[in-house]
Amino acid sequence: MGRMRLPALLLTAGLLVSAAAFGVGQLQAPATPLPAMTPATVPASPPSVTAPAEPPAEPESAPVPAVPAPAPPPVVTPSPPHLPVRARIPGVRHEYQRLNNCGPVTIGMALSRWGSTLNQYDIAPRLKPARGDVNVSPDELAAYARSQGMDVHLARGGDRTLLRGLLAAGFPVIVETWFVTPDSGGMGHYRLLTGYDDTTMQFSALDSYLGPLRMDYAGFDQLWRSFGRTYLVVSAPEKTAQVRDLLGFRADPVAAKQDNLRVAQAEANRLGDAISFLNLGQARLELGDARGAGRAFDQAFAAPADRSLDPSRPGWVQGGLPWRTLWYSFGPLEAYIRTGRPADVLRLTGAVLRSVPTHEEAHYWRGRALSAVGRVAEARGAYHEALRLRPGFESARVALSALN
Repeated sequence: MGRMRLPALLLTAGLLVSAAAFGVGQLQAPATPLPAMTPATVPASPPSVTAPAEPPAEPESAPVPAVPAPAPPPVVTPSPPHLPVRARIPGVRHEYQRLNNCGPVTIGMALSRWGSTLNQYDIAPRLKPARGDVNVSPDELAAYARSQGMDVHLARGGDRTLLRGLLAAGFPVIVETWFVTPDSGGMGHYRLLTGYDDTTMQFSALDSYLGPLRMDYAGFDQLWRSFGRTYLVVSAPEKTAQVRDLLGFRADPVAAKQDNLRVAQAEANRLGDAISFLNLGQARLELGDARGAGRAFDQAFAAPADRSLDPSRPGWVQGGLPWRTLWYSFGPLEAYIRTGRPADVLRLTGAVLRSVPTHEEAHYWRGRALSAVGRVAEARGAYHEALRLRPGFESARVALSALN
């Protein structure tokens, strides 16, 4: 497939689009319709305005409800005093993707901010050695950027104020979002944020499939929270200190993870939906609480399904999680392995591989489960397949070495 222009039919946050071809990010669409995204260019910045800071999240200690509660309407606040009303980062090169190439394209666009001329034809052979690879993880993008001499900050738990601060200082931000299509139920998709405008309450983004976009703050956050609000900042090494200053407390990985847990717990208390429990499980797992993570993931799988996401197929992930969830999110597999539940991992990875036999992460986690139940020869085969699909897959290499 050649360069793809804006097709006639597609639905993402209110925008209609044809489904066929992108891929690679991580998780679920919002349950309510979102305002439309429109192609646009962000205007030049006028003087800044003052405004109150965003409201605090609910306390972590509140109990998680057994029955999901309806979400209140999102609260959108203007910029805090230190940020301009608008910001735009010029000179970032846009590129349209080929099939399943949103990861290589988006990291290439981010690198172009710092003078790189690499495009998807240079990058994809490194990030996607197997033709059927449907997922390039954020860790893979970060590793590639570092291989090009860049400094990288990758984390979960971002928020709108953080994004605006980075953009106002000239740092584009890669974000993982869900992409809703009428015939697929949605898939993961990377986008590169390049500006914002508080007067219209919109981010501007470069989308490898749709082109330049504006995304309203509330609609964007619904798509972004599906991936735990994961963000990736690529910068030149001489900018490291400036990025750390902009990150504030998030420059400390432990403090950032603790705050992410606080926010995830508050959203699970308030919303009680599958995505909030998925994010809560991941937040607990990142702080070493595998058992608490497993309980949250169980709640995510058991949450009521939103069949409006994909009414044509019941899906193999029970509950409210879309059927592609485990293409991108491996926290449940890790938590279940760490808490002695290999049968659940075999069931879930088996379903992934029936859909995508070339999914190297599913082969790896299947190998972990097979090893745990003593099926060593099969585990060895699973690790070999993961390495065939991605020769640089270090976790699979370490696990295979441990069997020999």
